Amino acid sequence: MRLPLIFVFITERGYIMLPITKKYIDFNGVEREETFYFNLTQEELTDWELCVTGGLSKLVEKITQTRDIPALAKLFKEAILKAYGVKSDDGRRFIKTKELREAFSQTQAYSDLYMELVQDDKKAAEFINGIIPKVN
Repeated sequence: MRLPLIFVFITERGYIMLPITKKYIDFNGVEREETFYFNLTQEELTDWELCVTGGLSKLVEKITQTRDIPALAKLFKEAILKAYGVKSDDGRRFIKTKELREAFSQTQAYSDLYMELVQDDKKAAEFINGIIPKVN
């Protein structure tokens, strides 16, 4: 397995969410198609950077330089779940709770997305660039 990418924290995207529509088979054998939403705000990304000893950027650099696949897998899972949320009906909030993240992590759609990202460098880079905010 190749290392998927080095995280880049600057993007042209702005603050719109990254929608990902997945077709998957649920645990009752029913085919479903759902759109899931992902986004990190500047506050969330800054908090993540500051809460990692030495900084998230340095951790990512170390993981990619040492090709630490288990650490990279853990980081991908964390990125997916930190960015996952549900838009409020009025569009004013992007709701992220432990319960929502846990529920999403228990779906086949999450499993499929995770596998897609760890196996495809381009999709992994698109996902990371799609969830991070534009830095002014």
